[in-house]
Amino acid sequence: MAAVGVIATLTVAEGKNADFEAVFSELMAAVRANEPGNEFYAVFQCKDNPQQYKVLERYVDQAALDAHGKSEHFRTSGPKLAPCMAAAPVIEYLDGI
Repeated sequence: MAAVGVIATLTVAEGKNADFEAVFSELMAAVRANEPGNEFYAVFQCKDNPQQYKVLERYVDQAALDAHGKSEHFRTSGPKLAPCMAAAPVIEYLDGI
């Protein structure tokens, strides 16, 4: 099976950047420690809009991406991140070649 990529665009509310970054740092560490099917998981702040972040993800296959979405650390991060968000996430799914 081919690798799967994800780009998530997250827009954070004014004044919530530090809270968002703290929670997301915990999530990144948990993904790296507990998801062998994840090859890359990192968040970047946009240079031209400090309220926007891009999460870049790479999984060995669709099953690994599915496992990520069902993981305890991912599911529990949602309620922690929700108060930081200014808009719904925009998610792009990509097929590896």
